[in-house]
Amino acid sequence: MRPGRLLRGTLVYALLLALAVVHVAPVAFMVVGSLKPDARVLADMGGAAAFWPRQPSLANYADVLARVDFGRFLANSAVITGGVVGLGLLVNGLAGYALARLRWRGRDWVLAAVLALLILPLEAIVVPLFYEVSLLGWRDTYTVQIVPFVANAFFVYLFYVFFLGLPRELEEAARMDGAGTLGTFFRVVAPNAKPAFATVAVLGFLFQWGQYLWPLMVTSGERVRPLPVAIAAFRTLPPLQWGDILAFGVMMVAPVVAVFLVFQRWFVRGVAASGVKG
Repeated sequence: MRPGRLLRGTLVYALLLALAVVHVAPVAFMVVGSLKPDARVLADMGGAAAFWPRQPSLANYADVLARVDFGRFLANSAVITGGVVGLGLLVNGLAGYALARLRWRGRDWVLAAVLALLILPLEAIVVPLFYEVSLLGWRDTYTVQIVPFVANAFFVYLFYVFFLGLPRELEEAARMDGAGTLGTFFRVVAPNAKPAFATVAVLGFLFQWGQYLWPLMVTSGERVRPLPVAIAAFRTLPPLQWGDILAFGVMMVAPVVAVFLVFQRWFVRGVAASGVKG
């Protein structure tokens, strides 16, 4: 190997390692801190002791479960996220298939609208959306946290790009066997689009599980409060114990890690396929 190429390779790997440390360090600090006595969490900051528990204990996790109804918040997040992801896979998948395969008047205009919505952040419409759901009487319910996020322009576009790359012969064979449009989608297209569905499921789960602004605006009690709002409220409960807060954070992040590990193979395949075709 030439010295110049070796040097460039070393610099690239050193940069990647530095970026990995920057991203992993806060997570490691959170996990380690959740296993320490509360008095040692801040006392050990600034050195290697911040990333190594001397006498690890699960006392902080027990404190969280004793101080708040963590199970309710976890169930709320699971219901909300499951509803958004499940309904989103159906709605966005059908929309992407209709744009990619079906020919109907106004299709190009709808596709242009979907592309335009990709640059529209939630913060730009959150006030009129809040006014609308208030008129409908949806505040402080699961519905107000699920319905507005089922349709997603980015996920529609991901499905659209993926479906463009599927061989048309599969659908033509299904239609020759008498299958209609919906039958073709559910029996032929969807089973061959598992990477796309897994990618959208993981991205949708990550987005909705960490949703904070909207639930903060539309919920006022603990009955339907999700985990991100719950941990913000927990931060204000006396006494202030950083070990408990970090333990709460670990329990909130654990489901995200589990979902990604389960769908990792399909997620990587879906991202790679969409990137090449896009």
